[in-house]
Amino acid sequence: MNSATNSATTVRARNIRKVLVANRGEIACRVIATLHQMGIKSVAVYSDADADAPHVKAADEAVRLGPAAATASYLLIDAVIDAARITGADAVHPGYGFLSENQQFAQALADAGIVFIGPPASAIATMGDKITARAAVTARDVPVVPGISRPGLSDQELIDGSDAVGFPVLIKPSAGGGGKGMHRVEDSAGLPDALVTARREAASAFGDDTLFLEHFVLTPRHIEVQILADEHGNVIHLGERECSLQRRHQKVIEEAPSALLDEATRARIGAAACDAARSVGYTGAGTVEFIVSAAKPDEFFFMEMNTRLQVEHPVTEMVTGVDLVEQQIRIARGEVLALTQDAIVLTGHAVEARVYAEDPAEGFLPTGGTIARLSWPRTAVDEPRHDVGVRIDSGITAGSVIGSDYDPMLAKVIAHGADRDEAFDRLDEALAETRLLGVVSNIDFCRHVLAHPQVRDGRLDTELLDRIGAEYVGAEADPRALVAATLGALDLGDPNDLWSCALGFRIGAPSPVVARLTEGGRRYTVSAHILRTQPGILDAAVTIDYVDTDREPWSTDVRLREVSPGVFDLVFDGRSRRWEVNVDDRSGRRWVAGQPGTWILETERALAEDDETDAAGGVLSPMPGTVVAVPGVDGDEVAAGDALVVVEAMKMEHTLRAPIGGTASIKVRVGDKVDAKQLLALVQHTE
Repeated sequence: MNSATNSATTVRARNIRKVLVANRGEIACRVIATLHQMGIKSVAVYSDADADAPHVKAADEAVRLGPAAATASYLLIDAVIDAARITGADAVHPGYGFLSENQQFAQALADAGIVFIGPPASAIATMGDKITARAAVTARDVPVVPGISRPGLSDQELIDGSDAVGFPVLIKPSAGGGGKGMHRVEDSAGLPDALVTARREAASAFGDDTLFLEHFVLTPRHIEVQILADEHGNVIHLGERECSLQRRHQKVIEEAPSALLDEATRARIGAAACDAARSVGYTGAGTVEFIVSAAKPDEFFFMEMNTRLQVEHPVTEMVTGVDLVEQQIRIARGEVLALTQDAIVLTGHAVEARVYAEDPAEGFLPTGGTIARLSWPRTAVDEPRHDVGVRIDSGITAGSVIGSDYDPMLAKVIAHGADRDEAFDRLDEALAETRLLGVVSNIDFCRHVLAHPQVRDGRLDTELLDRIGAEYVGAEADPRALVAATLGALDLGDPNDLWSCALGFRIGAPSPVVARLTEGGRRYTVSAHILRTQPGILDAAVTIDYVDTDREPWSTDVRLREVSPGVFDLVFDGRSRRWEVNVDDRSGRRWVAGQPGTWILETERALAEDDETDAAGGVLSPMPGTVVAVPGVDGDEVAAGDALVVVEAMKMEHTLRAPIGGTASIKVRVGDKVDAKQLLALVQHTE
């Protein structure tokens, strides 16, 4: 940077000494970290569900907004502004989601004399509506995907125009993002029903059911460009991010830079992103998203602009060394951008995995519960630094309760390396060292994705993750995990009565310790003959029988050494591996995690209860949520597979179907809040 530009940055039109962060979870923690580094006071806001959340504890002060529901707390514009007023906050940082792209919120802050750390309300309004956004960037000669887009299009108008767009088509809501309300349709026959569903989802998620159509680009890749723009006309880009690894339009693995683009295309797409920002007088940090055909990587089309910080912003920070939150604050102060385009250099490679509360082996259904144990890699940092190999952006701790009121993303694990292979290897190692017990997550699935040959080769498209996910069943339990789950469930008593078993066996009894466990439909019997004990150490001869298969039993002598409560070193064949074990006293489930993965092992008691419910034709909610539709009718005859109840959880709809044919008994109504495992409907065989 030159000296003139550097001196200009000292001009500050606005004082920002205290910032209210209008968000929660990991992004609130991440923003607060930079505020502290800049010497700026922070104010957190929270709902009743988040009263003891990490972002509340991290802030200098905090204000309650209301009940758990976002509509009664984080989405209340007046309540957030009142919180800013009473705490004397000079500015508000919206994070992402919630009110971050709400032009009414940005305007209300401006009217109240409070700085919005984001773009002008007019830019949010234009880019927040995908139809007007397409028109704005087209005027700047930014290429857009062929489609039909104008305000107020009816279903019939969309159907009539679909042939001209060309199938397959993508239905997209004009408002919002995150893949909600977005549907790919292969032919005209499927379009009417898909439009009905898309409108309902868009209305639910964004309060606006306006839709438009785009041609679906074959073998598409999702490439987005990070930009920064100040109030003085300076606009630069910080390179691109590869975001093609997404499931149902929700990103999971992101990296920077993209392995697809050459330097010439990188410069062209970056320039197009800057032009898109200029088209609406943009200021602040923003992201311009493009669709690029894997077959023609030199051709790119504008999709949308996100007028806020992106979830995946850390990978850009890692390869550029730029703290994007700091830049947002400096721009909001009115400073001249201290960075020039020539000063932006991409160093190495970075990749991020989003940790979601979901069950990949069960169709990625949202999960929940209480986090019983949580630990991150020892080498990771939990601050917005770029000069490290592994970084954690998290908003959870052991004891955090994960419900259905908010997005299922729990944290992000980000790794940097000298090249793409090193970055991927470091991320896999970091995920292998992460321990999250008590809530089912996608950590093992992320490792599965990182190891996939197409992913490692960089042969990506936006449907690859859906294909990988459709085939994913989860790895069979490692035998060492079964041993750790069995022996780790034993209670360490006093030296004269060292070990007692949760299943009722005692050391020295004539019968061995026996655990009958199952996971993923596979059953195991683990028998352990205790050989000797001393404080904190147990030696045993263990045999694992693989029930219902012809597989030979697995036998070995092991030593279990307790490191701390729930943490054990398991030693056999001269090698030690660390495992963490947590036993859920209510369900009897045993959570066990080690380097090979994490498994939830059901006991024989829990299994018997589940089998009884299944046999009765019970339809249980797989997660906490809200009933949004009841296509089944009480007393009707139904066939196996018929839709009975639709539950919305974490902003996604899940259709629950009859497990058997018979007479349906519906137990819930639209609007009901339901818990995980709650009976929603019952189908009984008709005699």
